[in-house]
Amino acid sequence: MIKKSWLLALAGMFALSFPGCMVTESTYLKKVEEAGSLEQGLATCKEDVVRLGKQNEEMAKKVQDQQAQIGQLEKSREEKVQEVSKTYTQMIEKMKSEIAEGQVTITELQGRLTVNMVDAILFDSGKADIKPEGRRVLQKVAEVIGQVEDKAILVEGHTDNVKIGGALARAFPSNWELSAARAINVARYLQRLGVDPALLSAAAYGEYRPVSENDTLEGRAKNRRIEIVLVPRD
Repeated sequence: MIKKSWLLALAGMFALSFPGCMVTESTYLKKVEEAGSLEQGLATCKEDVVRLGKQNEEMAKKVQDQQAQIGQLEKSREEKVQEVSKTYTQMIEKMKSEIAEGQVTITELQGRLTVNMVDAILFDSGKADIKPEGRRVLQKVAEVIGQVEDKAILVEGHTDNVKIGGALARAFPSNWELSAARAINVARYLQRLGVDPALLSAAAYGEYRPVSENDTLEGRAKNRRIEIVLVPRD
């Protein structure tokens, strides 16, 4: 209100100084109103700038927090990969003879360790009971994976595609039942050897996840296998 009065007085003085340049009151008031609107708009802009500045600070903090979380996750992942690599090295050392004879293969990929054992080293043909030689091999496996605490241990049973027939079919109607019985027996035996059962699980895939063709003796032998897989826990 003071500013408006001051502007009116100034306009009056201006008019007296220049008699030939008269401004109507309505035009003057319009200009004053426009000036007030501009001043209000400027104040609003300043408020917006302050608000956006705070939002930018909050966003920058969130980005920093997310970057810290990502860094922590990457560190944790690297530690887990190193742990799997250590387990892989230990397993290779433990099973050198079985690897040399082609009975066992061990692979490591992206934090996933797989011990692949041909069925002949563990079972007699058409059987699910672990034979003495197989127990000795599983003892070596248990000595390594028994030290693992934060990995899930999945025992997978696999077969070739030869159909089960004759008297054997009464015990195992299909390759699924045979692969299931073998996987469960291996998991149970690992538990007996001291592996934490809370980490163990068994899965039966039968003939449906082959790693080789089934039209040759060698291919079928590769498909008949037990895989012990270590993966990160959920």
